[in-house]
Amino acid sequence: QVQLVESGGGLVQPGGSLRLSCAASGSIRNIAVMGWYRQGPGKQRDLVALITSGDNTNDADSVKGRFTISRDDAKNTGSLQMNSLKPEDTGVYYCNVRGRTPDRDFALWGQGTQVTVSS
Repeated sequence: QVQLVESGGGLVQPGGSLRLSCAASGSIRNIAVMGWYRQGPGKQRDLVALITSGDNTNDADSVKGRFTISRDDAKNTGSLQMNSLKPEDTGVYYCNVRGRTPDRDFALWGQGTQVTVSS
């Protein structure tokens, strides 16, 4: 069974930085795609950034140049470094991982972590 645990998040002032982490554990053969999604108050869950097994990345326009997604395949972990944070970055951030165990494909969501950008 594969499990996903997120960490990081919190309260930060505008212009500040935070780092989110996502760790997958279990019988994982490979992780194809790791992504971060954000759900603001009263809004739908939208893609923030994703990274493939070939290290190709796709960032939302609103975070380009400010957020950096990365992954460590040896540890089955991923991170989202968030710089120059803005109040509109506030929301619950979810990690999403798609991959394969020895006998099946899987897709998991993390439990979510709150990010609040406010002075």
